[in-house]
Amino acid sequence: MTTETSLTYPISRKDSQVDEYHGIKISDPYRWLENPDSPETQAWIKAQNQVTFGYLNQIPVRDKIKQRLTKLWDYEKYGIPFKEGKRYFYFKNNGLQNQSVLYTLDNLDDEPKVLLDPNTLSEDGTVALSGLSVSDDGKYLAYGLSVSGSDWQEWKIREIETGKDLEEKLKWIKFSRASWTNDSQGFFYSRYDEPNQKSKLEDVNYYQKLFYHRLGTPQSEDILIYDRPEHKEWGFGGNVTEDGKFLIISVWQGTDSRNLIFYKDLTKPNTKVVELINQFESDFSFIDNDSSTFYFRTDLDAPRGRVIAINTKNPTRANWQEIIPQATETLESVGIVNNQFVADYLKDARSQIQIFDLKGKLIREVKLPGIGSARGFSGKRNDRETFYSFTNFTTPGTIYRYNMVTGESSVFRQPKINFNPADYEIKQVFYDSKDGTKIPMFIVHKKGMKLDGNNPTYLYGYGGFNVSLTPNFSVSALVWMEMGGVHVIPNLRGGGEYGEEWHQAGMKKNKQNVFDDFIAAAEWLIANKYTKPAKLAIGGGSNGGLLVGACMTQRPDLFAAALPSVGVMDMLRFHKFTIGWAWISEYGSPDKLEDFQTLYRYSPLHNLKPGTAYPATLITTADHDDRVVPAHSFKFAAALQAAHRGNAPVLIRIETKAGHGAGKPTTKVIEESADKWGFLVKVLGISS
Repeated sequence: MTTETSLTYPISRKDSQVDEYHGIKISDPYRWLENPDSPETQAWIKAQNQVTFGYLNQIPVRDKIKQRLTKLWDYEKYGIPFKEGKRYFYFKNNGLQNQSVLYTLDNLDDEPKVLLDPNTLSEDGTVALSGLSVSDDGKYLAYGLSVSGSDWQEWKIREIETGKDLEEKLKWIKFSRASWTNDSQGFFYSRYDEPNQKSKLEDVNYYQKLFYHRLGTPQSEDILIYDRPEHKEWGFGGNVTEDGKFLIISVWQGTDSRNLIFYKDLTKPNTKVVELINQFESDFSFIDNDSSTFYFRTDLDAPRGRVIAINTKNPTRANWQEIIPQATETLESVGIVNNQFVADYLKDARSQIQIFDLKGKLIREVKLPGIGSARGFSGKRNDRETFYSFTNFTTPGTIYRYNMVTGESSVFRQPKINFNPADYEIKQVFYDSKDGTKIPMFIVHKKGMKLDGNNPTYLYGYGGFNVSLTPNFSVSALVWMEMGGVHVIPNLRGGGEYGEEWHQAGMKKNKQNVFDDFIAAAEWLIANKYTKPAKLAIGGGSNGGLLVGACMTQRPDLFAAALPSVGVMDMLRFHKFTIGWAWISEYGSPDKLEDFQTLYRYSPLHNLKPGTAYPATLITTADHDDRVVPAHSFKFAAALQAAHRGNAPVLIRIETKAGHGAGKPTTKVIEESADKWGFLVKVLGISS
């Protein structure tokens, strides 16, 4: 099979593997690609990358795009400061550093001191800081490291004053934070049993356990605090209350937002764990406590969220108190600073911050710098100040200092980047999906653009797991728009923009709504003369990769190009690898007939039709992705290349020494962005 550049795809061997699901026999000819370390798969990866990079290397504008990305990326980026003991901490990236550096300082006006520089841990930046926790007295830093993007973490402990690490190392940690006891002598964390070294990036993860680690002791002496061997899917998050009196244990089951809440009294030795909320019926996020009164953000009887108080001395549901009732907006999160609730709301996918007293009376709404996304507002109960970041599509993340007493914001750190925000236009529109549901959508492009249907357009989506897509600055998107591209983000059902009802409208049996929303967004853009099918590309990662895979198989005529990244493509076997079983709460289980029928109907791998002209496709994945294992992308690429009968290229780009995306070094992010935009310039016929 050839294109104008005479592409010849590697041969992907087909074997005779057939599985039976509920009486239906389904072939899986590329099952052998599920073993990423076999010589045959390794040869296949090498051959695919040779074809892909052979194609990309012939795109003249690709190097120019990479140079522009690198130039724009080279600006100082700051994290939100936080305080423990008498010290402040924050992250900073000088511009092109592969990993951001953690700094500490006694006063905000002091010269910051490097506490941890992940860039010194590997030559290529593929060792990343994946978690941290500072002891209450500010003397110790517990920190997790991830290698090549893996979810597996190794945790170490550093003396902050000397910068030296203690001897102990904690291994086999995933999906866990560390929470110190307030005597600063140790912390709680969760881990799995030691995995098989050869298959640790594919094997399923079950039986997480909650431990306590005491400083100066080996991991083998860590104290088991809680486990439930009869519930292999349960995971445990331990969090010590600010007053140090209680350990709050949030019990999770997969990616289901519904959780349990247990607690342990830390003031009395050998007390048992108490089951405060022991039914998986709603989301309960612990906020803080006043002695025996616990505050929670919950969606119980309030799909958009509210704040309640539970007195553990009288915990029956009839005695629960509502502090902040459900509002029209979606309550994302809540904290307590200056003895006031700081409530983070979403109003049509845009941030709105409100301050309440502890009885639930509204004090003020925080005046934000504009329409966009605000994050932060954390701190201690008696802090009189806090910090937050603000960003939108044309505003790089700016850090603000907020006075909780006066309600005034002041700029703490503002990045300088070489572009003019006034040159760009941001719109939010609402369009009708297939069933008439109104879907919000952000559209960003250069001012003065003609609506003549000829604009190259990149439509990006996610639509799942209660994740909200809010306005965010992206150098990559900026470069796309500089080239005349339109950047579009619809807020699809399945996300969290309008609370749990919006989420549930796009999960399990309702998953087709997400694809319909995305397809309707494309049709709206075409009808309103932003673009046309020959100029329209779609993209998304992880669950968004599934979105792209489903939409390009359902409507191959609607898009000229597709960029599915680390996507979930095999909906019949996703639950058989690493943490994939955890997504059953979102997708349903192939082992259940009703769920199977839904999954099989849209599974990208199983809906490719031989002889179809599919959009030009650049699949991206990574050889160390142990979240969505690369077999999803491998099998989809092999099947797509076999089914495709058009002239458009169908390629897979397989990154080495990288994972699902978290902690990916700056150099690799820039290279991948340049490859994606270069590919679209070529296949969409963008003049450069």
